Order: sequence, then C-alpha cells, then structure tokens
Amino acid sequence: MFAGSIASFTVLGAPDIIVLTLSEFADQAHRICRAGNLPLLCDADHGYGNGLNVMRTVEELETAGVAALSIEDTALPQPFGSQGKPQLLSVEEGVGKMRAALEARRDPDLAICGRTSAGSVTGVADAIVRAKAYAAVGVDAIFLVGVKTRADLDAIAAEIKLPLILGGAGKEVIDLAYLGQRGVRVCLQGHQPFMAAVQAVYDTLHALRAGTPPEKLQGVAPEALMQRVTRGDDYSRWAREFL
Repeated sequence: MFAGSIASFTVLGAPDIIVLTLSEFADQAHRICRAGNLPLLCDADHGYGNGLNVMRTVEELETAGVAALSIEDTALPQPFGSQGKPQLLSVEEGVGKMRAALEARRDPDLAICGRTSAGSVTGVADAIVRAKAYAAVGVDAIFLVGVKTRADLDAIAAEIKLPLILGGAGKEVIDLAYLGQRGVRVCLQGHQPFMAAVQAVYDTLHALRAGTPPEKLQGVAPEALMQRVTRGDDYSRWAREFL
C-alpha cells in the first residue's frame, strides 16, 4: 500500500495536506513498481481535482504500473473556513468521480476502489449510502476509513457485498477471522514502518554527532540485507555477462 501521506512525507517532507502534485505522486509510484513485482495499491486521494482530474490520475497511475487505486469523496484540499475539520463531497459528485475513474481505466485488471471517510465524519448510515452508490456504478472495492466498532462493520457488511478495505479501523474489529467473514480483504495498520525508518535515521545521525564510532552503531542493516534490497547479485551477474 502506498499512501498519499507517505508520498508527501518522502517527496516533500511535508504533512498530508495535499500540497503534493499528481506528477510527483505518480513518479514515486512508478519508482516503487520498477523496484519490485508485488502488486501496489495506491491511495490516490481525491484524484487531484475534479472528475476530469480523476481521469488524468487514473491514466498516470495505470501507466506507472499500479494494481489498484482508491479515489475518495473528501473535499480536498481543505476549503477555506473548514478549520481543519474534514468535509465530504455530495454523493452525486462522489459518484461522478467514480464514474470518471472507471471511464479512464484501460487495463481491465486495474482495480478501482471507492473510498469514503463518512463513517468518521457523518456516520455509518451515510457511509452505507455512499458505498452503495459507488458500488452501483461499478467500482471493484469499497475503502472505508474510521470504522471503529463491530456493530458498524456488521451493518456495512450486511449491505455491501464488494470486497472491503479498512483504514484507521478500531481495535475492536482487528481480528483476522472476523474481518474475513465480513468481506474485508485489506485492513491497513498505519504508517509505523515509515515512522520506524525515520526514527532509525534520526537515532543513527544523533549517535554519530555524539561521537559514537560507526562500527558501534545499533540497528544498521547488515551487508547481506543491503545486497538483497539493491539487487546486488543481479547487477554482479549482469556485469559478468555484459561488461
């Protein structure tokens, strides 16, 4: 999973407030797809604008090689006067964005996921209304943010038969068997891996500045792991064959 927030952190060193551009996001997605062969799910935020921008977003991310992407119905960037409180588009505009995303798709294997934060903004009833509307136009999955209780997920699962993706789920629902029975196929667990990497870099630089010798640093990746993640064996083999 490649989140828009992580893209903003890595590309700009900026918070997740949609100051990242589509081209920056798509370029980073392309780099990820080029480096590995695991299917990549992207959080494409609001599609970087209106319905026409959503079409451009799908074109760029499909070309970058992603396997799936989500388009959400949050009003982004945050409009003037919102005072930091998330606001949602109308259901009609949300449906329009989903239709635009589906129209722009060229690869039938690309999954288009309709995303809504209604569960944490306007309530689970509105989340069900929106999910049903997006399912009706043909999205492949529903991405729900802020489902906190089993009662809420039970209500959603009773109405929505598409595969579900959860983000920011409450501890009460985090049980693999239960999630599977409710149609959840992806349950995101947060940005801890990225945050751990930030802490490791900070700690290492802090230790070096404090005078710790490089050979005594803790938590440094061993040579074998660095060789693996940089595909060192492949490059050595190619060098023998072609140089």
